[in-house]
Amino acid sequence: MLKIILFGIAVVIAGVLAYAATRPDTFRVHRTASINAPPERIFPLIDDLRSGERWSPYYRKDPAMKGSYTGPASGPGAAFEFAGNKDVGSGRVTITDSTPPGKVTMRLQMFKPFAADNTAQFTLVPRGEITDVAWAMQGQQPYLAKVMGLFFDMDKMVGTDFAAGLASLKAIVETRGGES
Repeated sequence: MLKIILFGIAVVIAGVLAYAATRPDTFRVHRTASINAPPERIFPLIDDLRSGERWSPYYRKDPAMKGSYTGPASGPGAAFEFAGNKDVGSGRVTITDSTPPGKVTMRLQMFKPFAADNTAQFTLVPRGEITDVAWAMQGQQPYLAKVMGLFFDMDKMVGTDFAAGLASLKAIVETRGGES
């Protein structure tokens, strides 16, 4: 009887591992918010990594997060290296491309809890007096991430953070015009 149970467990594990192998090799998480302001008022809050302290959800997940800024104050080359609790991890974000007032692209290198090298991008598309702001992240999904993805919904977890960050950005811009 024990052999049958062990064989059944082995079959289930093999099935899960085989199914994980069929999952996509890449991932993409994307959220959008409409902000009642022109892109020129929103863009500086994204292009200057220090401004993230005001609206990024990751500062709220770990108010004691440690970090250091290097490079220029904004635009390509601006970087922030951080180390936080289990909800934030540690890593480095670097602006790789900045096209005012419509796009900021960043490289997100995570060191902990898992190594990852992803691309994050903000796009700002004016629509009359409203600007649609999209926050997206994409990257490779190695086999271990595919297995974990069967049990944890990364789109939901990260997407919830993105939605919260965009809501904070919206509140800052619409209530105070983005000014300090």
